[in-house]
Amino acid sequence: MEILHIFGYISALIIGISLGLIGGGGSILAVPVLAYLFSINEKAATAYSLFIVGASALVGGWKQHLKGYVDWRTAIVFGIPAILGVTLVRYYVVPAMPDVLFEIDNFQFTRRMAMFGLFAILMIPAAYAMLKKEKDTANTGVVVYNYPLILLEGLLVGSITGLIGAGGGFLIIPALVILANVEMKVAVGTSLIIIAIKSLMGFFLGDAMTMLIDWKFLAIFTSLSFVGIFMGSYLSNFIDGKKLKKGFGYFILVMAAFIFYMEFF
Repeated sequence: MEILHIFGYISALIIGISLGLIGGGGSILAVPVLAYLFSINEKAATAYSLFIVGASALVGGWKQHLKGYVDWRTAIVFGIPAILGVTLVRYYVVPAMPDVLFEIDNFQFTRRMAMFGLFAILMIPAAYAMLKKEKDTANTGVVVYNYPLILLEGLLVGSITGLIGAGGGFLIIPALVILANVEMKVAVGTSLIIIAIKSLMGFFLGDAMTMLIDWKFLAIFTSLSFVGIFMGSYLSNFIDGKKLKKGFGYFILVMAAFIFYMEFF
């Protein structure tokens, strides 16, 4: 086994530990780990990431459900357009994208640059969401749905998820609070269920239908992430996850800069 692959499997464990400790964010590292440590191409890396993100979010979402922090009606209302968006992108758009999107003089803008460049850009607001102080809204009002905006937001988040292979919780949580009047703690738990459903459905209805999947590798990587989640949950009894969250936010910013450098320079 190559040394990079060993670091890759250790990273899978770290992704799970971060999810268990701070409740999110770790899965955003799945794409760079798959791409740079396992040398998996952009199509497969984003596809595998969808499965890893979805499976990890399902574990976290179920834990939130047991605590009573999941609004299933909201998850369905928001999740349906999100599933539609991610499935259409993974089944039709990504397979149809040419290797070279356009060329200027001797510079070729490739599909990989587009997908990983967008991924790096969206890592910035994801990092910001981890760095800012949480404000738990004392919202005890009735959940009210702005259906047209929820439909558009769901399609947008689903499409972005399909392109970059990340969950998009930093987009979903504010949308649930603003567009559906959901309390913050419930929005966080509900977002995990939405991420799980749309990511797994996008993978199985899109990628699993259009490409060969290395199920053995995917099972090993995801299993290590699961082990990490339970390790992180145990460590959270002794470590303050909020303090770690800020450091992890800065780390995501560093990773975004690293991806830009690797892909464009």
